[in-house]
Amino acid sequence: MYDVAIIGAGVVGCAIARELSKYDVDVCVIEKEEDVCCGTSKANSAIVHAGFDATPGSLKAKLNVQGNEMIANLSEELDFPFKAIGSMVVCTKDQDIKDLEALLQRGESNGVKGLTILSRNEILALEPNIADDVTHALFAPTGGIVCPFHFTIALAEHAAQNGVSFFFDTKVNQIEKTDEGFCIHTSQKTFLAKILVNAAGVYTDEIHNMLSQNKFHITPRKGEYLLLDKSCKDYVNHTIFQLPSKMGKGVLVTPTIHGNILVGPTATDIADKDGVNTTSDGLSSIAQKASLGVKDVPLRFVITSFAGLRAHEQMDDFIVGEASDVSGLYDAAGIESPGLTSAPAIGAMLSEMIVQKLSLHKKNEFQATRKGYVHMESLTLEERKEKIKENPAYGNIICRCEMISEGEIVDAIKRPLGARSLDGVKRRTRAGMGRCQSGFCTPRTMEILERELNVSAFSITKSGNDSNILCGYNKQI
Repeated sequence: MYDVAIIGAGVVGCAIARELSKYDVDVCVIEKEEDVCCGTSKANSAIVHAGFDATPGSLKAKLNVQGNEMIANLSEELDFPFKAIGSMVVCTKDQDIKDLEALLQRGESNGVKGLTILSRNEILALEPNIADDVTHALFAPTGGIVCPFHFTIALAEHAAQNGVSFFFDTKVNQIEKTDEGFCIHTSQKTFLAKILVNAAGVYTDEIHNMLSQNKFHITPRKGEYLLLDKSCKDYVNHTIFQLPSKMGKGVLVTPTIHGNILVGPTATDIADKDGVNTTSDGLSSIAQKASLGVKDVPLRFVITSFAGLRAHEQMDDFIVGEASDVSGLYDAAGIESPGLTSAPAIGAMLSEMIVQKLSLHKKNEFQATRKGYVHMESLTLEERKEKIKENPAYGNIICRCEMISEGEIVDAIKRPLGARSLDGVKRRTRAGMGRCQSGFCTPRTMEILERELNVSAFSITKSGNDSNILCGYNKQI
């Protein structure tokens, strides 16, 4: 029996869990995948949006700006990487500058600070590789970039550190409303909870519609991306957007927090809620459209492509709050862009509702900060020497592309909610994310997982479920 059960361990579910962990309340998070950050939260633009795009008066606008203002402090408290690099929305000679001015006015109505429109010469001083047809740009200094993995994991670890229970590989099959609250039947066990929080991403409609007569529908909107090698890291210095349309903010070109360049996404509505395959048409369209904002994007340095799904609801706004006809059911639904930015504000908003509902009191012993991962590459030479002296495993490089050591991988496995798969290690350390895309380090990472988890190599997976790497011995099959 829990006071609050949260379905979904993405960035929104983990933000809500962390906020509730400040109070004397029993909270659990139920996740169908093998780790946190396995859905929309792991495959997105990794952008901290300034907040100029959302319709004034909407929840998207309000929570975007609030979330943007919260993230810098959160990155200090929870020790995850964040950079306020600023963003630009470019206008070409074939577009009307009035549309850019309207975006400026919308941003100011939303409370975005520091917005200005730049001339071409002002843009070139900041971005030498801007496309030749670009004439003006809306500059937002409060735009930024973040690592969505480290952000989500930091929220989850901090929640666990303060008493929240997490259950992975636990798929919700059925939910019943009871006099006491909710009976949640899953693939592993049955949970009882007074309050149910629905933060299930593209599946929020299915969870909500099990209980409420006021139905809504989530459409998975696929976005495909190209990731460029770190050798291109200085090609752009800010996030470069194109003027938005009804399908989103167009193809962007942006630095990532780890020094790559990210290009994308597409925006295609699909039916399959697990449809994260890339397509030749999608990737070709990214290459074509990217040139509208940035000239000669060096796509010959692409090291991987990927796709993610955004949870689009037809009203085109976030659904955050208690269901009107089901007492105790709280939805965080339709959380598409700018959902990553808005997550801290969504967490604060929903937790405050639940605090009032249950008349909760703050803990006396809440641990206010969390210490992040050791990243050897970010240390000085002297600091590295000292770390290796303490533990020689920090001097044993496993991933050559990203220079990730055995010590860092062991740390990732032993942390609260530690890695249990190759992708779990990758999200926490970046081992396998470099130029060779894990071609060299996979066997060695598997050996470390096998040793530290005390399991058979045959049970080790890429990403949980049935994604086992090994199926037998050579010559025996």
